[in-house]
Amino acid sequence: MKLNEKEQERAIRAWIGIDWADEKHDVNVYDVASGKRGAGVIRQTPEALQEWLGELRTKYEGGKVAVVLEQGRGGLLNALLGCEFLVLYVINPKSLSSFREAFYGSGATSDPVDAELMCDMVRQNPSRFRAWCPDDVMTRALRLLTEGRRDLVNQSTALTNRLTALLKGYYPQALKWSGSLDTTWACDFLEQWPTLQSLQTSRRRQILRFYEKHPRASLDLSEQLKQIQEARALSQDAAVLESSALMVRALVCQLRPLLSSIAEFDRKIATIFRKHPDRPIFESFPGAGAALAPRLIAAFGADRDRFQAAAEIQELSGIAPVTEKSGKKNFVHWRYACPKFMRQTFQEFAEHSRRWCKWAKAYYQQQRRRGKSHNAAVRALAYKWIRIMFRCWKQQRPYDDAVYTKSLSQHGSPLASLLAESVENR
Repeated sequence: MKLNEKEQERAIRAWIGIDWADEKHDVNVYDVASGKRGAGVIRQTPEALQEWLGELRTKYEGGKVAVVLEQGRGGLLNALLGCEFLVLYVINPKSLSSFREAFYGSGATSDPVDAELMCDMVRQNPSRFRAWCPDDVMTRALRLLTEGRRDLVNQSTALTNRLTALLKGYYPQALKWSGSLDTTWACDFLEQWPTLQSLQTSRRRQILRFYEKHPRASLDLSEQLKQIQEARALSQDAAVLESSALMVRALVCQLRPLLSSIAEFDRKIATIFRKHPDRPIFESFPGAGAALAPRLIAAFGADRDRFQAAAEIQELSGIAPVTEKSGKKNFVHWRYACPKFMRQTFQEFAEHSRRWCKWAKAYYQQQRRRGKSHNAAVRALAYKWIRIMFRCWKQQRPYDDAVYTKSLSQHGSPLASLLAESVENR
């Protein structure tokens, strides 16, 4: 049975602060019963960590042990996740830094001191911190896979940008003939014909054989062959052509495995997403699709007690702005310290939703008419969507656009009149 926060605090028999590092972790232990402290060092090896956890389990058998650390993921956290007797508190490094300054104004730091401060910061103010509850395996897998896929896509984009710039300098026709560069089709084309000269000197039958093996529905083959025959080279400089062709092949060799890995990530994400219990909720949002729906699941997580209000997600993700007030000054800006991938997920979904959802499109246009930039209008739409998603997530109910549109009319929302105007103008 899950304990509430007060019961969990009373069950804690020891508080531990851990300042982690690559090779070793400084540990500070506060025993609740005796009020005594102990300090030590744990080596960053699986054997040392498991031995230390076994000693804790034996010493505090039947009770809970609170562990406070900065790390949000990594080897140390992975080792702690499987221990049911641990209560984990993952704190923001900036919070620890501010707490440290209250006691050490000089700014001096040391790992043993940080471990002690982490322990005291949460132990003395337990109501201000919420114990970290890890998501289930499927949700954690979706989070890691979607973040990993984004990293691969970023690498792929960097390579295609380099390819684009390179081709513009000596072989711009390839950008049209090969289509989107982040495809196997384009890689095959550029690898076989890295220069216009190599393409034009190829036999017609060889070119036809390539297109037979790489069919494209939108391609007019006769027109393509005519363009190839009539094309003129941008440069005849042998030095430029030789070095550029070699670089194109080098970039293509790097791009191929990335595209293959992205496809493998897509398959794995789709497999897990199909089995996830929250799939019906997040795939019901207009514009989510196969790419964004798993990312939205990862953003909200599986623990329905993690967020008590939509504002918590809006602030955590960085979608909600920050207001700074001092005297007569009032300054509003977007959040700098936030999970960037999470913020990106909500913004990308909001951008897609306005193409699939009538009220989202009307709301975006309303924000633009008020003078907001494109990005500010998209963030405002994301802010609104998070409130809707939060309600659906809490109630475990899929989104129904007809129900929401009806509620806008019932509550006299300005969006309802905007939707009515758009229907009349058709």
